[in-house]
Amino acid sequence: MFDQTELTEFKANWTLFTDSQQELFTKLIENNQSHLFADWDAPGTNDDAKVNFAETLEKTNTNYPGGLTAYITNAQKLLAEAKEGKNPFEGLTPEQPSKVDLSEFGAEYDRYEALGVKQFEKTGIVMVAGGLGERLGYNGIKIDIAVETLESTAYISHYAQCIKAMEARMTTPRSVPFIIMVSRDTGPKTMETLEKNNYFGLQKEQVHILRQELVPAIADNEGSMALKDKYELILKPHGHGDIHMLLYTSGLAKKLHREGIEHFLFIQDTNGQVFNAAAAALGVSAEKDYDFNSIAVNRVPGEAVGGLARLVGENTDLTLNVEYNQLDPLLRATVSPEGDIPNEQGFSMFPGNINVLCIKLSSYVRILEASQGIIAEFVNPKYADESKTTFKKPTRLETMMQDLPKLFSPNEKVGVSIFAREWCFSANKNNIIDAAAKYAAGSPPESSATAEDHFYLVGRQRLREAGVKISDADQELILGVPFTLGPKVILRPSFAMTVAEVKNKVQGGSLSGESTLILDGQDIKLDNVALSGSSALVIKACPGAKVTVKGSFNNDGYKLVKLSEDECSVSSSIPEYLKIRAYKFISRGAAVYEFKEPGEYTVQE
Repeated sequence: MFDQTELTEFKANWTLFTDSQQELFTKLIENNQSHLFADWDAPGTNDDAKVNFAETLEKTNTNYPGGLTAYITNAQKLLAEAKEGKNPFEGLTPEQPSKVDLSEFGAEYDRYEALGVKQFEKTGIVMVAGGLGERLGYNGIKIDIAVETLESTAYISHYAQCIKAMEARMTTPRSVPFIIMVSRDTGPKTMETLEKNNYFGLQKEQVHILRQELVPAIADNEGSMALKDKYELILKPHGHGDIHMLLYTSGLAKKLHREGIEHFLFIQDTNGQVFNAAAAALGVSAEKDYDFNSIAVNRVPGEAVGGLARLVGENTDLTLNVEYNQLDPLLRATVSPEGDIPNEQGFSMFPGNINVLCIKLSSYVRILEASQGIIAEFVNPKYADESKTTFKKPTRLETMMQDLPKLFSPNEKVGVSIFAREWCFSANKNNIIDAAAKYAAGSPPESSATAEDHFYLVGRQRLREAGVKISDADQELILGVPFTLGPKVILRPSFAMTVAEVKNKVQGGSLSGESTLILDGQDIKLDNVALSGSSALVIKACPGAKVTVKGSFNNDGYKLVKLSEDECSVSSSIPEYLKIRAYKFISRGAAVYEFKEPGEYTVQE
């Protein structure tokens, strides 16, 4: 069966394994993976570890389309191209993508939002949530982190509120499918938080969990799978592009398309701003008939954000994300000797990718069927020397969900919807120390504090559009991370999903100082409400409770209290969701009105 002398002990263990495992081992050895079975112990020693190893190989083989031999072949090809330094954009010329600029409010923005609301009943939400909060200093899954700390609303709770608000605005009510891609690390904890919180008001049947599996790490240019020890593979994440494969293999995309879903909105686990742009983006997709619509932001040339570009060649016409370190040299080699230069507004001609996607299901299902959901893989080895013969550490093949257009034909339409940055995007991924360093270097901090700051900023922006006078406020550094001390506004999704809704429900009024306004309920109206100083007003109204709020409110409200470095340390008893921000809010007498029964009410001081 085998003639390799180094496999003598392995052959003696042959009877430990099933027929299918034996067949897989044979294929792996034929594909230059004999090192996986070298120097094995004699039968009777570490047999359990050998069986576990075989089961891991078998499962990993099943999870990857085409099996491990296909993975090895793909790795060898991509590693050869990486060693050669092959330019993936050779022969392509970048042009501006087809785009709709909604970075400013106005009649056009309102029109697209109105179109998008009509699409709510035909939309499913897809969230990639494979990450833990370790990088942030949070011991748990990222979707459990609070997006704001006045009421400590977790990201997952906020997303559920947005989905329920979409359902409440449908002409023909139906459940919005909520698809969550989890990893081995986040899967059990995601189920625990959903069940513990009764799915945050969603129906259990509308929530679909898809688990992403790991792929083998690669040790060298020959595609040798890496071992952690004698009977254990090194396994690594394959990237969020796996969501396409999972939506195909689960049959979920096809099923939901049959049930009338027309678009999937793909979101990230800790971007609390995404639903601010959802309605308008759906409106753009519907009107422009985009098969693939990237929600994007303006970026400055050289910024460490991928640029969305139309790439045109002899037989190619694709709109793709081009990483920032590839975009400038591509431009210099083709159409712009000066590289990525700014326009009159100081922005690049190529919008910034934020990995929020709106995909039309009719074309998506067809492409998934043709490709089995396998999108372009890439590899990014870190070489130990200039010869590129050895790696600093094992690498792996990766995929990115935004690379789906690489599978498109010329018939598919790809476009871009541009929004103001903080309106649609505020990443929460850096701990305090890293965030402060990034801010000092002139980059966005992208921390829990800045994500919360932007959460309040959007509330202020919506009220300003409705004519409310809001005083400007200075930013203050909290352990080196900026935070705005001005009015804090939370307009829950139940109150408004669009700018037009806010305009219809708010008349006049003013906010100043460090005041706070929280509105939660579909039938709340403000009539010249004024808050100043530290005054706080919280209105919560159940469905059917119509509440009119008038006049000025004066109370001690909420106070921001900074935490010291010691209070933010690991040994501190302060909750982690506060430590990762370095502040907390204390209520000193906010005016809270909660209406739990339908009826008509007036609130006035």
